[in-house]
Amino acid sequence: MASDESTIKKEDTSADVTIDVRGVSKGFGPFKAVQNLSFQVNKGEVVGFLGPNGAGKTTTMRLLTSYYTPDTGSILINGVDNAEQDLETRRSIGYLPENNPLYEDLLVSEYLDFVADLRGMKGKPRKSNLDRTVEEAGLAEVFHRPISELSKGYHQIVGLAAAILHRPSILILDEPTEGLDPNQRISMRDLVKSLGQDRTVLVTTHVMQEVETTCERVLVINRGKLVADSPVDELLQLAPGLRRVYVEVEGEQIETGLATLPSVESVSHLDPINGRKRYIVNLSGGEDPRPDIFRLATQKSWTLWDLHEERMRLEDVFHSLTVEDETKS
Repeated sequence: MASDESTIKKEDTSADVTIDVRGVSKGFGPFKAVQNLSFQVNKGEVVGFLGPNGAGKTTTMRLLTSYYTPDTGSILINGVDNAEQDLETRRSIGYLPENNPLYEDLLVSEYLDFVADLRGMKGKPRKSNLDRTVEEAGLAEVFHRPISELSKGYHQIVGLAAAILHRPSILILDEPTEGLDPNQRISMRDLVKSLGQDRTVLVTTHVMQEVETTCERVLVINRGKLVADSPVDELLQLAPGLRRVYVEVEGEQIETGLATLPSVESVSHLDPINGRKRYIVNLSGGEDPRPDIFRLATQKSWTLWDLHEERMRLEDVFHSLTVEDETKS
C-alpha cells in the first residue's frame, strides 16, 4: 500500500513558490469577505499583508491555514492544494493568530512540550528544535515560569515560539509585535527577518514602521480585493501624487514661478518663518524637480534656504490606495 506522502498530488508550480492563491473568494451569507484574490509568495520572502479593518486579512489567513475552505478558487501550499490535503499542508505552516490563545495554567516549558507532542516531534530533533527555539525567541529567563504571570509581550513571544517549533517552511504572523515593548519589537523584527532567510513569512500589522523595517514586499487588500502588490521601496510609485518637495526661499513671484515647472502639479503655501516664504510642491510624476527649482532660483535671484524632497510615509501611501479603491467602487 502506498504511503500517504506518495499519494499527495502536487500541481504545476515553481519550486520557489510556497504560497499560491488562485482566484479565491469567500463569503459569509451576503457578505463577500474575499473576492477573486490571487497572489504568490516565494521561499525566502518576508511579505507584509496590509489592509484596513474588515478588509479580509484575517479571512485570508484562515483560508491559508485551512481553517476556512474557499467558496471558489484554490490555494496551493508548496504545490499542494490545501482543500484536498489540509493535514499535509498544515504541517508546512506555523501560525501566530492575533488573539494568540495560550494555556495560562501551564509553564512555558510545559506549553512548548505540549505543542511538540501535538506536532508529533520525538527524540533528538525534538530536543534540538526546542533548544533552538528557546534561544531564538529569547525565552530562557521565563522558560520555567507560568504563562499566566507573563507580560503581554512575552505572551506574543511564546506564541511565536510555538509557531516555529516544528521548523515550518511557511510562517503566518498576525500582528506579531502587538504588546511588545520597544526592545522586544526590535528583537522580534530581527527574528522575523532571520526566519525569512530560508522560509516564507507573511506578516500582518497596523504598524507601518514594522513593514518598512522588516518586509521586502507588500500586499495591500481592501474590501476583499488585492489593490497593490509591490516591493516596499517601489510602493511610492503607485501613488506618485504623494511625492512632494519642501521649499524655503526669499524672493518675488515664487509661487507663480514654481507652478510653471513641467514636473509640478500644484504649489501649496505654508506660513512663513522669519520672513522667509515656504511652499510644498506637489509633483505630477516621477521626475525630481529640484535641479529645475535651483536653476529657476538662480534666474530669478531668489535666495534658497531649504530645498528637499519629503520622504512619504508608508501609511500615507496605504491610506491613498485604500481610500482611492473605495471611491472607485
